[in-house]
Amino acid sequence: MTLEGAEGLEGKVALVAGATRGAGRGIAVQLGARGATVYVSGRSTRGRRSEYDRPETIEETAELVTAAGGRGIAVVADHLVPGEVEALVRRIDTEQGRLDVLVNDIWGGELLFEWDSTVWEHDLDKGLRLLRLAVETHAITSHFAVPLLLREPGGLVVEMTDGTTDYNATHYRVSFFYDIAKSSVLRMAFALGHEVGPRGATAVALTPGWLRSEMMLDAYGVTEETWRDALAKSPHFAISETPAYVGRAVAALAADPEVSRWNGQSLSSGRLAQVYGFTDLDGSRPDAWRYLVEVQDPGHPANTTGYR
Repeated sequence: MTLEGAEGLEGKVALVAGATRGAGRGIAVQLGARGATVYVSGRSTRGRRSEYDRPETIEETAELVTAAGGRGIAVVADHLVPGEVEALVRRIDTEQGRLDVLVNDIWGGELLFEWDSTVWEHDLDKGLRLLRLAVETHAITSHFAVPLLLREPGGLVVEMTDGTTDYNATHYRVSFFYDIAKSSVLRMAFALGHEVGPRGATAVALTPGWLRSEMMLDAYGVTEETWRDALAKSPHFAISETPAYVGRAVAALAADPEVSRWNGQSLSSGRLAQVYGFTDLDGSRPDAWRYLVEVQDPGHPANTTGYR
């Protein structure tokens, strides 16, 4: 089924947990673009910033969802606090009586992980907090949200991570704590697939490629309009993609009446673009994980020909 033949998401209700910025925001907006009602949760609001101390807020994300054609609803929630997550899900139940899509995109670890730092060198408190933010939050959210999602058949759970199962199984990812966090989320989707599949729902793990998130653009000192200026410093950044790309991947999955074929699997935005026919905002279809294996990791010069 291609994107052109896919159904809209009018009448569907989604929760994107961790939708303040990055992939979460991109997913929420693209679900809205297909007509869904999208609850967006996070800690950064116009009245109070999280420890990220960045300008993006959940209210802004909700407004972008509505502007795209859906209905965005911002809810403040710390997904490490069970009571707050329970209250969030209870509100969705009260207001909508259903939940069709759950996206676990909570992360919060950019300021905590240390590149190429061994377990004995890495700051222990930061490493343990990273694991709590990246793993425990997903478990808490699924604990409270999945029962509502199972109320109607056809529900979808998307566990957002970094890397596919195949790639992460054979590659050391950044550092001990980062590696464990991202691989744990992959396994969560596999386990959830076994638990929700027989009950009429689907669970998958999904990874974007090299994401041009707000923080990544800032790190390179560029904007979305000038992102190619970063290629002088990092030529392989040419394979990068916008958050809308993985957002369109989730929207395509959510609209697919045969989505159960993916249950328990590890997917990427690039792979799903080939199946469903969607593109990134510039009309390209970057396939970052194949590019990493075939071009970047072997040390070849940057060349995206055939990869986007």
